[in-house]
Amino acid sequence: MFTRVRGRAVRVTLLVGVGCAVLIGCAGLLWRLYGMAAYVADGDPAQGGYVQDAESADRAAAAVLAGPAREVPPAGPAAGDTGTRDTSTPETGARETGAPDTGARDAGGSGPAARATGGPPTVVPWRSGGWRPSDPLVARPAAAEPAIGALFSPGEDADQDHHCSASVVHSPGGDLVATAAHCVYRGFLGFRTNLAFVPGYRDGAAPYGVWVPTRVDVDPRWIEDQDPDFDVAFLRVRRPGHPGERLEEATGAQTIRFGPELPAPARVVGYPNATEYPVECFNTARAEGPAQLRLDCADVPDGTSGGPVLTDAHTLIGVVGGRDGGGDEETSYSSLFGDGVRALYERAAAAPHDPKDTG
Repeated sequence: MFTRVRGRAVRVTLLVGVGCAVLIGCAGLLWRLYGMAAYVADGDPAQGGYVQDAESADRAAAAVLAGPAREVPPAGPAAGDTGTRDTSTPETGARETGAPDTGARDAGGSGPAARATGGPPTVVPWRSGGWRPSDPLVARPAAAEPAIGALFSPGEDADQDHHCSASVVHSPGGDLVATAAHCVYRGFLGFRTNLAFVPGYRDGAAPYGVWVPTRVDVDPRWIEDQDPDFDVAFLRVRRPGHPGERLEEATGAQTIRFGPELPAPARVVGYPNATEYPVECFNTARAEGPAQLRLDCADVPDGTSGGPVLTDAHTLIGVVGGRDGGGDEETSYSSLFGDGVRALYERAAAAPHDPKDTG
């Protein structure tokens, strides 16, 4: 009898323990979802746009500067004061305006130098030379660049440090940033409201300041079911406390190319979650089906999502995202920059400014 009672007591205790564990787990999940929900908004799902609340954006910028980042003067001349201005349009891609840039980047010597310039940057014709794949095909630490940066989301949303990467893309307003849609839209929860972009970020330094969205644009087809063929987003940004300042004037920009000719020599850049510096890898970008681009290279981990895929040094042909959330241990993907991304870019670039969000 005693043995039966003791066995029953053990079973009851186990059941109670399991029940408590489940409740604690559920409570933790609910708390996490509550934290996430505090930093999201519906926006306009039918259009795929969200006009950022200025106060929320200012708080995000202040939190980044109070925590992981600090403003420091940029080294050397302003990016907008160097290089050759190219008057080609995003629709036709970049055209060559100067001699190839053949300088070495760093001791790794894995490819040509990548220097951001004011306006659409000078093209380096990689197809005719000055480029070679990384050897081995493994991402390595890279120098920080003015037009590429880390995307932060401060707050109790389970993603408080830099969680993605992004790059400045040329636009008429000089204030456009390209990244992945999954970096700015959280599935059924909605648009992130606590985004902050730090161009040129490295080791806690923010040499070009902290920039926050005035609006975010994604393809409605991404909102509908997170279709990996539409995992691209554009952010119009401003720098709190610096009314009238334009991002592109400070950092330079990449030129965007739609319908890129593939295969193409390319470079992927991004900020891993676990590092305070960017990594890069060179290889040939190829088509993966009708709507995806792939670049094979190891060690391009979480956090590099949204980072640019570049050809000719400064020409944007993709952002890490798309299939499998951006890739796996050996391959990075991007939604192909076709007519859908062109339309999204044009919508984002033409959107009117909200007067409240220019300060």
